[in-house]
Amino acid sequence: MKEFRLHTSEIKARAGELHAGDTVYLSGTVYTSRDAAHKRIMALLDAGKEPPYLIDGAVVYYAGPTPTPPHLAIGSCGPTTSGRMDVYAPRMLDLGLAAMVGKGPRSKEVCDAIVRNGAVYFCAVGGAGALASKCITSCEVIAFDDLGCESVKRLEFADFPLTVAIDCHGGNLFHT
Repeated sequence: MKEFRLHTSEIKARAGELHAGDTVYLSGTVYTSRDAAHKRIMALLDAGKEPPYLIDGAVVYYAGPTPTPPHLAIGSCGPTTSGRMDVYAPRMLDLGLAAMVGKGPRSKEVCDAIVRNGAVYFCAVGGAGALASKCITSCEVIAFDDLGCESVKRLEFADFPLTVAIDCHGGNLFHT
């Protein structure tokens, strides 16, 4: 197992270097999206409209941060169960999504789309949202404010610790 310090802008180019079990300290721009936001993003795409962020090359964090306390960039921000987004993930990956961050296993369709598109699925430690928030330096709601904690937010990560769970070679921690 190897360790990497990567910027989100490098993931597409360097995904082939990553293998299931590797540790990645990720920095750069990441977008939060959960079930309700994904459903709205799909509706925008179906209507021929632009999504709230450029999907090609993006990293999505399946999280719904708690309200931000004074003097902090964000509230608790741990991962949610990724499987709930499996119905949307293959399409997002086919549109160029570089990586997803969450927790738990993914469907065969998602795993196939990860391999097909040279993407990666990272797992973050569940139940440690307050600790994870220390690696997020900024948070801005960019779409669907009415969804509250499930709105789409633009986050800036600084050495956010992740584990490569599913790589673009077909490696899968949930199957080994």
